[in-house]
Amino acid sequence: MSQVKKAVIPSAGFGTRFLPATKAQPKEMLSVVDRPLIQYSVEEAARGGIEKIAVIISRGKSCIEDHFDSSPELERFLEDKGKFDFLEEVRRISNLAEFFYIRQKEALGLGHAILTAEEFVGSEPFAVLLPDDIFDCEIPCIKQLTDAHKELEGSVIVLGRTDEEGTKKYGIIKPRQISERVFQVQDLVEKPGPENAYSDLAVIGRYVFDPEIFEAIKRTEPDKKGEIQITDAIKLLLETQPVYGYLFEGRRYDAGNKLGFIQATLELALKRPEFSQSLRDYLKSL
Repeated sequence: MSQVKKAVIPSAGFGTRFLPATKAQPKEMLSVVDRPLIQYSVEEAARGGIEKIAVIISRGKSCIEDHFDSSPELERFLEDKGKFDFLEEVRRISNLAEFFYIRQKEALGLGHAILTAEEFVGSEPFAVLLPDDIFDCEIPCIKQLTDAHKELEGSVIVLGRTDEEGTKKYGIIKPRQISERVFQVQDLVEKPGPENAYSDLAVIGRYVFDPEIFEAIKRTEPDKKGEIQITDAIKLLLETQPVYGYLFEGRRYDAGNKLGFIQATLELALKRPEFSQSLRDYLKSL
């Protein structure tokens, strides 16, 4: 089984849940503590052994490219001012991976966004990381998935336990348990609600696919909104090969909504030595 060295990060959406903040700024570039949201996914991928990352973008998102590019003028300025800590960080960001950018001309769903990366991926297995989700794990979440993919020799999606409200927001799988953390996906349904949910196991923003997923996406009919959903493509993939779910170890923040974004900012700041005590004291004073 080939080692996973490529990743796709879909980032072409409008970010409407964060308007008006996202009217002129991509949601992926909103700052969580001191780094943009998308950087958490990029750093996770790099820590997980990913070497090449394709970011799916749309019009008005060139600042994402700028952020991960080198910046000679800024680097010279920081060097001249003796700000070597900042200089090291700026250089580190541009060297996290080899970056590629693919334009999704229309917002036609997550499945379509992934399909735009077919030429980049080629015949290799690849990871998909949704930047709305921040995973705080001792072993990077995507590394947990790539390890499971190597062992299981099949596509793997990350799972998390959810409550009744979560069944209205996430895809839910029908599982056949293989081990403590591994499940074979028997079926899955997008946002079924508690009455129609197969289980409490939700699909939450990380995937490792074999390249056969592209043919499944091409066979997938658009939904009522005209979008190609990756959930529907995975259902088609199940017809020809097994797909597994992996119950990850760690903490996950849904930073794609305002409350989750605030929670991620607070909890991640509390883990930083330079903020922790002062922030705790402040929160106690409220």
